[in-house]
Amino acid sequence: MTPSLTPAPRDGVYHRACNLCEAICGLRLTVQGGQVTDVRGDPDDPLSRGHICPKGAALPDLHADPDRLTTPLRRDGDTWHPIAWDEALDLVARRLREVQAAHGADSVATFQGNPSVHNSGTLLTAGAFLKALGTRNRYSATSTDQLPHHYAAAEMFGHPLLLPIPDVDRTDFLLMLGANPLASNGSILTAPGMRERLRAIRERGGRVVLLDPRRTESAAHASEYHPIRPGSDALFLLALLHVILSEGLARPGRLAGFTDGLGDLPEVAAPYTPEAVEAATGVQAATTRELARAFARAPRAAAYGRIGLSVQAFGGLCQWLLNTLNLVTGNLDREGGAMFPRPAFDLLTGARAGQTHHGRWHSRVRGLPEFDGELPNAALAGEILTPGDGQICALVTVAGNPVLSTPGGQDLDRALSTLDFMVSIDPYLNETTRHAHVILPPATGLEVEHYDVIFHHFAVRTTARLNEPVFPIGADQRFDHQIFAGLTERLTGKRLATPGERLDAGLRHGPYRLSLDEVRAHPHGLDLGPMTPVLPARLLTASGRVQALPEPMRRDLGRLHATLHAPVPPLVLIGRRQLRSNNSWMHNTPRLMRGPDRCTLHLNPADAGGLRSGQRVQVTSRVGQVTVPVEITGDVMPGVASLPHGFGHARRGVRLQVAQAHAGVSLNDLTDPLLLDELTGNAVLNGTPIHIQPAPDPAGTAAD
Repeated sequence: MTPSLTPAPRDGVYHRACNLCEAICGLRLTVQGGQVTDVRGDPDDPLSRGHICPKGAALPDLHADPDRLTTPLRRDGDTWHPIAWDEALDLVARRLREVQAAHGADSVATFQGNPSVHNSGTLLTAGAFLKALGTRNRYSATSTDQLPHHYAAAEMFGHPLLLPIPDVDRTDFLLMLGANPLASNGSILTAPGMRERLRAIRERGGRVVLLDPRRTESAAHASEYHPIRPGSDALFLLALLHVILSEGLARPGRLAGFTDGLGDLPEVAAPYTPEAVEAATGVQAATTRELARAFARAPRAAAYGRIGLSVQAFGGLCQWLLNTLNLVTGNLDREGGAMFPRPAFDLLTGARAGQTHHGRWHSRVRGLPEFDGELPNAALAGEILTPGDGQICALVTVAGNPVLSTPGGQDLDRALSTLDFMVSIDPYLNETTRHAHVILPPATGLEVEHYDVIFHHFAVRTTARLNEPVFPIGADQRFDHQIFAGLTERLTGKRLATPGERLDAGLRHGPYRLSLDEVRAHPHGLDLGPMTPVLPARLLTASGRVQALPEPMRRDLGRLHATLHAPVPPLVLIGRRQLRSNNSWMHNTPRLMRGPDRCTLHLNPADAGGLRSGQRVQVTSRVGQVTVPVEITGDVMPGVASLPHGFGHARRGVRLQVAQAHAGVSLNDLTDPLLLDELTGNAVLNGTPIHIQPAPDPAGTAAD
């Protein structure tokens, strides 16, 4: 196949938001001679106000990446051949139906990665394709790192997207646990420029408190930092509630009039005095008491926890307790507290109250419950490898790399090689898609018209912005929505509405009654103002009331209580997020991979045992072993080691030249797929017990 020439874009200045992370920063791009010659933050974007991070500056590199696929590929053994789009779509639809005809509808599974929600074309059309498949074996990155947020929201407020967001621009006290917004740019918190926002809190006399097992990049911009043992955050939060409730500091205010369960909370928190949890958390009782009193007495306060809380054994309890802490102190649904955004394109429009969101069916092998139509991704490898009725025989992956992103990656790697058929809708030949029989690469980034459907639901300010494409696509390329529409039509005979049609309808029926043309007329974005209180009108619980103590959380407290006096493993592993990475797929960008090796194991001097920085060590867990350079640093607390996620690019058959030159090792070759938050089904990626020893030298003897 001879690739067609891509038309050159017009020279000039383009404005659009970066779609690489949740911050959705506005960018100003200058195009000259068909290339982007300058990328800057857009000072007129009402949300990001000129902020830009290294990933945004590298956005043109992704467009020009020589390893990016633009035409479909079909694998024959270890050899890949280009094929025409119609031939590829026909083949995929036929093979998926053949597998289902032979083995049943659930014999085909799907996995959607994080980038699926960073592209409105995928977000608005992939659902119809998944529905057409009719399988219950649906998986996504949600149960890797954020399912506890959605579980708590569904139980307390009635919908997985009713997520309280800290109003960082108006708060006087920001309490953060397991969050590193200086590296993430905010996560389930769309607040670009967090360095400046944290500084503003301090400059107006406020307080920023961070608790984390690692002194992260965000610690330098907090008023204070306190180390806390991995997996103990729920105990710490219960101790805060104990102090507030036992000392008469609770003041839920107007929310008491439409909240159930407040009266039961003192009894629930009674056993968890700061002194009782001190040994388990590592946080001194006096510190816990002072933080509880200060948070309760602050004029406006917000508690926020992110990935470090979600990827542990008690993620669901943590997110419930954060919401409850905001609730009992009167900081839920109020300015400067934790609030509920109401975006212009509102996915809750028309949502029914009282819906059940979990436990409607269970996985075949381990009996794990679904949530919101998806099963925990830690179950995927077992469902492929275990013979019998209902075994997964085919897989569709969408913008995901679960071999590197899900627990027990080596098992999944092995499982994918056994599938009868696999198709990947992805622009790269990576550690996961190398197992596919067909790759369907969509146009990406600067070629795509995009509206941030999801992240406006998490934003600290209400804005609306349509991102016009900078580069046209060639005749040999297809948009993601064209791929999904083509597959859906082949499976059902039905035509899908275009993303533009769906966006226009959603905006017109949204709370601000906008049209797509109105949004398009504001290239820097429409500013619709700060968050405002929305309860109780926005609640979707069956009772129409906030549930302060949902029954699943009450039952799970027994599991937590058993850890109060449980032995602490000598050394556990946690992950590490980096500003210049975006999970696994930004490692193929040369400017972001410059400098020293970033895939190193951080280890406290107290745990070094004679090891020195730069020495290679073997790290062993129950499920695997990796060899990696160690970096001795006081930034991790004793008993904790830290390894960044997203690396592990040395596998055969990958076409990522830069990433392979910085291959590193995969954190998820060590994480255990049998360890889950039993309440929610989220993966436990933090707190993995490990053993470290010097790696053998090339001659086979231990390094000195």
